[in-house]
Amino acid sequence: MKRPLPFLLATMLLIGAAQAQTAVPAEETPPAAATGKGARPEAPAAPEAPPLDSRRFGVVPDPAYGAFQRGLYITALNLARPKAEAGDAAAQTLVAEIYSRGLGVKQDQKEAAKWYRLAAEQGVPEAQFQYALMLRSGRFVERDIDQAFALMEDSANTGNVLAQFNFAQMVLERGNDAIATDRAVSYYERAANKGLADAQYAMAQTLANGAGSRQKDLPAARQWLERAAQQNFDSAQVELGTWLVQGTGGPADAKAGFAWLKRAAEGGNVAARNRIAKLYMAGIGIEPDSVEAAGWYLNARRAGLVDPEMEDFLEGLTDAQLADAAKRADARL
Repeated sequence: MKRPLPFLLATMLLIGAAQAQTAVPAEETPPAAATGKGARPEAPAAPEAPPLDSRRFGVVPDPAYGAFQRGLYITALNLARPKAEAGDAAAQTLVAEIYSRGLGVKQDQKEAAKWYRLAAEQGVPEAQFQYALMLRSGRFVERDIDQAFALMEDSANTGNVLAQFNFAQMVLERGNDAIATDRAVSYYERAANKGLADAQYAMAQTLANGAGSRQKDLPAARQWLERAAQQNFDSAQVELGTWLVQGTGGPADAKAGFAWLKRAAEGGNVAARNRIAKLYMAGIGIEPDSVEAAGWYLNARRAGLVDPEMEDFLEGLTDAQLADAAKRADARL
């Protein structure tokens, strides 16, 4: 009997709102702050906007969009606003972006929501996506899950990669039976094939467990983990490193596994810090080093992770070793 998509995927937060958290064994569950880093960060309130793809705005409101590209945000707003008020959907989206990010003006999410709504009503995929997030959260607009669902689906079906991932999440929120799971996975897969690390990790989880009509396929799951890990998605790095050490989904490669886990640990992932501590302790993928093992575990413990095995290990060290380990841990703060 096929299982529905794992609860992990059904409960991951939407991109744009929060970050996805890696699943780890119970004895090394990290605190809530130890989250994955693959999700899209919230837009900064300060200027210096990243380059935007003009296709996000439908018909480009030139020269307003040109001014925006050059960082002339007030000029862009002054040029775009009359067009937006006249009903130009691309200009409405650009005005919404400026207010949403606070580019050259005071950040005003309610004003942004107004313009996103108008552009979304005219079918602009980016506006549909952004307004759907607002409707779902109920921030700055009245919460409307059904309208958020419909708009997210519309945006996803035009090819918006973030909407595809988020729509899959919303499908699973409504139910995780086999039909819903297959529907969600189809959108995860579209986003994964376009390079979205969150979706690649979701596909890895899907194939690692078998979900809906998808058979369990560990080698394919490992390939998705590698693709997400290469994009610095730390949840995938932790899992890929663990799989390589254990030989899950393909040949074992302890050195490569250690390298992935250390990369995640150096990025601050708490579970990875505990796992490489164990590898240093056992000499797996690296020469054994009791002090280094203790130092990495101290980093994990300071973040709230307590592992009984590692606690016992610390008890066997000398005061000098513990002092050295604490110094190394301090250097990584």
